[in-house]
Amino acid sequence: MHYKEYKTILSPRNGMNIYRGCSHGCIYCDSRSKCYNMDHDFEDIEVKLNAPEMLEATLKSKRKKGMISTGAMSDPYMPLEAELQYTRRCLEIIDRSGFGIAILTKSHTILRDLDLLKSINSKTKTVVQMTLTTFDEDLCRVIEPNVSTTRERFEALKIMREHGIPTVVWLVPVLPFINDTEENLRGILEYCIEAGVYGILNFGIGVTLREGNREYFYQKLDEHFPGLRKKYHQKYGSSYVLSSDHNNKLMSIFHAECAKHGIESNSKRIFEYLRTFEETNSYEQMSLF
Repeated sequence: MHYKEYKTILSPRNGMNIYRGCSHGCIYCDSRSKCYNMDHDFEDIEVKLNAPEMLEATLKSKRKKGMISTGAMSDPYMPLEAELQYTRRCLEIIDRSGFGIAILTKSHTILRDLDLLKSINSKTKTVVQMTLTTFDEDLCRVIEPNVSTTRERFEALKIMREHGIPTVVWLVPVLPFINDTEENLRGILEYCIEAGVYGILNFGIGVTLREGNREYFYQKLDEHFPGLRKKYHQKYGSSYVLSSDHNNKLMSIFHAECAKHGIESNSKRIFEYLRTFEETNSYEQMSLF
């Protein structure tokens, strides 16, 4: 871990990443790609030293309130967050400032901040997003070794629902020859149905690889799935998008089950929902005084 000062904290669309790099060890992680120009080892987490202060100043300068999103490039609940509490400090600022939050994680330790997520949701909108890729707990520990298991994330989603906080699941990626099965898909969908999620994001059954994350992915295939690298090379070469042979069948099941249970599966509508800022009537009235 190391610290670095930054001059900005929010992207033009209010995206925020407090950390750079990650310690979860997911074998498929796109954030390892060289196109993101990370000048340090991926596991040597870069902490944006002045992130909370920058966020507070930036939100004070904004004329209109809106949704803040975080977790797209680096998980806000990596183990070091337990000590640093940068994510919690930023949530406190977002809560005080009357903004909404859409937060993406693979960790059930988000429950530590349930009080703040509930407070934000009572005034505006909180959306908790969880990535679920595999129903098999043993496989989860292989492909996502240093973070909460799928079952633990599912339990966190249920707790969010119990407290009235809407949730979205990212069902990506699904790895060809590893977990691109009907059994895996239906298992994850059962979790989503039971947890009462608002929507599920999926862009097809497969994975994307490019310079940086491709090499790491193949290294992990050699460690945990001997011989599978050769199969990937033969089928996909150096392609960016690696689609499963079962894509059409599994996507049909995905959309049918979502429709049957009233779960949004249209990615455009889900992203619109994540970006849409809402205020409760009670908070609007309080803001006038």
